Amino acid sequence: MKMTLRFLMLAALVALGLWVWTLLFPAPEKVIRQRLTQLARTVSFSSDESQVMRLAGARNLAGFFSTNIEVNIDIPGHTHHNFMGREEITQAALASRSGTGSLTVRFPDIRVTVAPDRQSAVADLTVEANIPGEPDPIVQEMKFTLQNIDGEWLITRVETVRTFTILDFELRCRPFIVRA
Repeated sequence: MKMTLRFLMLAALVALGLWVWTLLFPAPEKVIRQRLTQLARTVSFSSDESQVMRLAGARNLAGFFSTNIEVNIDIPGHTHHNFMGREEITQAALASRSGTGSLTVRFPDIRVTVAPDRQSAVADLTVEANIPGEPDPIVQEMKFTLQNIDGEWLITRVETVRTFTILDFELRCRPFIVRA
């Protein structure tokens, strides 16, 4: 009986130690997912925000990116933008917050691949943005490249993932289509 009790106490102590370890030192994948979820919340804003809150939100947004960030966004039917550096991102965020009543952004699926050196990672995700007045949300596949800089995962590159469409299929298969 004493041996069983000691074994159970040891197992509970080991389980508690593992739990504390995962709280203090979470896996990079988990940290990156949490950071990207926080980014989506920071990008989102409501129409009742004050000017000070809009400015603070735009400034907070820059903190998710490295100083030499490259952003290449091409959303078919909506917009194409290239940004270089935190300052351009802050200016774009301010313009967006001034020109749009509100915006809700979500990343419903985030797939993170951490490099073997555990200093860089790629996150493939879907961006879902709801803009007032638009009947449907904007849904776009994106690729975020991140770097562990001074213990913090910062985004170094953002790019649109071009998805395969029917038009792409028709253009690629045109030489093989025989018309009667």
